[in-house]
This record gives sequence, structure tokens and C-alpha cells, in this order.
Amino acid sequence: MTVHDILLEAATQIQRRDAELLLAHTLHQQRTWLIAHPEAVLTQPQRDSFESLIHRRAAGEPLQYLTGTQEFFGLDFRVTPAVLIPRPETEHLVEAVLAWSESQIKPLRLLDIGTGSGAIAIALAANQSSAEIIATDISPTALALARDNALRLGFGSRIRFLEGDLFSALDDKEEYFDAIVSNPPYIPLADAPTMQREVVDHEPHTALFAGEKGLDIYRRLIPAARTRLRQDGLLALEIGFGQSAALTQLLASWSNVQFVNDYAGIPRVALATRSAD
Repeated sequence: MTVHDILLEAATQIQRRDAELLLAHTLHQQRTWLIAHPEAVLTQPQRDSFESLIHRRAAGEPLQYLTGTQEFFGLDFRVTPAVLIPRPETEHLVEAVLAWSESQIKPLRLLDIGTGSGAIAIALAANQSSAEIIATDISPTALALARDNALRLGFGSRIRFLEGDLFSALDDKEEYFDAIVSNPPYIPLADAPTMQREVVDHEPHTALFAGEKGLDIYRRLIPAARTRLRQDGLLALEIGFGQSAALTQLLASWSNVQFVNDYAGIPRVALATRSAD
């Protein structure tokens, strides 16, 4: 069967773009190669592998887990079902931290809480050559993947990865940071029945859900971050739909509280600075 024919057949089961990406992945080629070689004939092992991926995608398995990759902030990350798939919305969080860093004159110490695939920490390292970065996660499997991503992308020596819940991974009780950034779990459990099944059925729930209102991690992280930030240090958090009012209350004792909207006009990032106690 040719590239042209097998893509026509696959497009009856899944979206054409997904089929092209999966076939390119199977053949270790770019999508442009498929366009240029519609007459190329697949071997039987290639066809079997591709058809297996099509069946899994048709059943709802995320494309990123099937190909094992996801682009974020111009970098290609390995992803597995052990970590949340990096999303474009989270790029607003990285952009906000980088914009803040432009006004800082010293080498920065940055902490990424709940690093997952390492996307945030590595994107910051790629754009802050002098920053010292620590990334933590409660999942040893996620940390192993984050370390692998950092090494593969050339930032392995720039980021220290530590295992633990929130700040418990930090050994030095007097360790302070210029900025703490996190994309924590923030989806209310009540939202699960209305979410896309490919998210609920395949992505790690510990990286998605945070109690009935989605605020459980914020309630722990925000006061703890205050004890780890230098004066005027930045706290940058990704937040969910409709959570800006609740975050405003949780950040009532902080200074310069503001929100950054995503491209849909939804408040997506909460920013605040630690004022003098």
C-alpha cells in the first residue's frame, strides 16, 4: 500500500493531520516527505506499526503520547503518560517570567515547582543563560523524563532536579529564590465528567486535579512560597478558568498582584511579588 492510499484509509478513522503525523513518525520522515512521495510503498512491518497507532488514536490516546514528542517554546520535548502534555497556554507563564527577568540586574535563582516533563525549567534555561535553576517534582518517573529532556536539549548542567512534594525536596532551609514558577494541578474534580476523554483517561490525574475547587495546591504552595522568596521576589502561577478571583484572595497579603490573559482573553497566569513582612 502506498503513502497516498494508506493516508486516505486512515483519514476515515482519525483526522488527516493526525494520520500524517503518525505516518511520518512511523517512517522516521517529515510530513513534507509524505507530500513529496505519495507513491512510496510501505513495508508490511511499517503498515502494521502505523495501523496500530491509528487504532490507538481512534480510541482516544493523545497524539503526543503516540509519537512521544511535544513542541514547547520552540523546543522538542519527550513526553510519556507519566507527565502532563505541555500546552501552548503554559508558554504565557514562561513569557511572563522572562519579561520580569529583564528588569533584574543580577544572575537569578529560579525554582520550578512540579516540573513534569521539565518544559518550564528548560525553556527558562534556554532563555536565561546566567540563571541558576532548580526543578522539583513529586514523581520520580516524571523527574527522570525531565532530566532526560534537559540532557538531550543541552541544559543538563544548568538545572538541578530534586524529588519531593512542593518545597520538601530542598535540603537547605535557608535557600531563597528570586522567582518561583509553577504550573500546578488546578482543575476541580467536579469538572472531570465534562472534560475531553483523551485528557481524563490518559493524562496523570495527579498533574490535573486539585480538590473540589481546584485550589488545594495553591492553598499550600502560596504561603510556602513566601518563606522561600527573597524580598520583592516573583511568584508566577498558571491558573485555570474562572480562578482569578480565588487567587486574588489567596494572594491578598502579596504585592503587585496581576493576571496575564491567554489568547482567548482568559486570565491564565497569576503574578505577585513578596513584599516585606
